[in-house]
Amino acid sequence: MNLFQLAFKQIKSKPLSSILNILLFTSGIAIISLLLLLRDGFEEQMERNAKGVDLVVGAKGSPLQLILSGIYHVDYPTGNISYKEALKLSGNPLIKEAIPQAFGDNYEGYRIVGTTEEYVKHYNGELSEGRLWNKAFDAVIGAKVARQTGLQINDTFAGVHGLIEGAGHSHDDNKYRVTGILSETGTVLDQLVLTSIESVWEIHSHHEHDHGESEEHDHEHEAGHHHDSEEHDHEHDHEADREITSLLISYKNPMGAITLPRMINQSTNMQAASPAQEINRLYSLLGVGIETLNLIALFIILISAFSIFISLLNSLKERKYELALMRVMGGSSLRLFSMVIIEGISYAVIGYLGGFLFSRTGMWLLSIYAENNFHYDLSQWISLWDIYLLSLSLLIGILAAFIPALKAMKTDISKTLSE
Repeated sequence: MNLFQLAFKQIKSKPLSSILNILLFTSGIAIISLLLLLRDGFEEQMERNAKGVDLVVGAKGSPLQLILSGIYHVDYPTGNISYKEALKLSGNPLIKEAIPQAFGDNYEGYRIVGTTEEYVKHYNGELSEGRLWNKAFDAVIGAKVARQTGLQINDTFAGVHGLIEGAGHSHDDNKYRVTGILSETGTVLDQLVLTSIESVWEIHSHHEHDHGESEEHDHEHEAGHHHDSEEHDHEHDHEADREITSLLISYKNPMGAITLPRMINQSTNMQAASPAQEINRLYSLLGVGIETLNLIALFIILISAFSIFISLLNSLKERKYELALMRVMGGSSLRLFSMVIIEGISYAVIGYLGGFLFSRTGMWLLSIYAENNFHYDLSQWISLWDIYLLSLSLLIGILAAFIPALKAMKTDISKTLSE
């Protein structure tokens, strides 16, 4: 019987103690591994979607909310801003690119965003089928939208008012037609329905018109003689009052970062928020909780290591005659040392494998939640941290078994057998 068989036989001989040691070790590894996977997946998504966006301009409010809604489309916007002011800002010589966004509707939970073709180019989007929009109510859908909704080229659909599926009324009078489907990019582009800004304006102008139609009818007899003379002025004012939700800005040079945010925040009715600053602030807020959980997990692993140490130490007292007989039958002291070390490593490896499986199961469940609620794919199955965690597990297993292994190696044969 080789050393590995002896080690596993010894582990099986004390099932309750062995299960406790393994569960403790598994819990610690599972928590740390899951947190590392989540952090890597979260940071990768954040960096990928914010790449190339230096500033987000929108209505005044929470800067973080503006970033989350304007770039990641996971929060409500802070409000709307004047399209006229946005155009004026876009002409600033410090700005390399300014991409407007207008939204407020969804289709089956996927946001409908009115924008320009530059938005697709910014994320290196390519068409797998069809073409980009060239008139009102043409729509280009992301790869995930096409996959989950089953929409195909030339299909029509009606947007629903609001950003939550089923929460608003449907715009059945103004249906979009799918003209293009984008290839998978791994960015926010995959989960959006893109159209022209004019389409969004037209749908919401119809909504406002229908909403106020009955009110206008009640006062028609009072305002009838003014209707013809004011119609042209009303249309002109409506054009001037067009609004968008946000503006994604890229700087032409570093001077933009120094002057633009302060100028926008102090001199306009708009708000400028830096994605880098706000996401770092979000990391710092989340970091406290993550570090706390990591410390708890490490504490659990240390308790597990101490439990393995006590278990092996107690086991030696019960096996001292067995160890003495092994020495008499020709087993070397190094063989006894190795046998106990292998027991410690076995606990660590089994615990690590259990933690690996539990962390992946947890990641799978969280990925389903993120997909259903935010349409983000956080699934990350392999990480470089796995190698570090395996190395840490082996080290802890060896350290926990080292003192018991030394005691086994120094077993006094004559004294033990004389007892």
